[in-house]
Amino acid sequence: MNTSDIIASVGVIILLIGFALNLFKKITSESKAYALMNFVGAGLCGYSSYLISFYPFVILECIWAFVALVSLFKVPRGT
Repeated sequence: MNTSDIIASVGVIILLIGFALNLFKKITSESKAYALMNFVGAGLCGYSSYLISFYPFVILECIWAFVALVSLFKVPRGT
């Protein structure tokens, strides 16, 4: 397993944890925790895709991370 595989695996695990927590109603999709997990997970997946020069996925993950970052700052306080 090389470096890009490890980075991608960590990113996907973070994304799936956020998805599962939301699915089982442990966190809401409007929470800062959910937005942060999406930002970090997508960022790691995007970076690992960049390392292997798979640019369509880099674009997808960078947009995902950007949207998550914007939502992170638009989340109401106290959630």
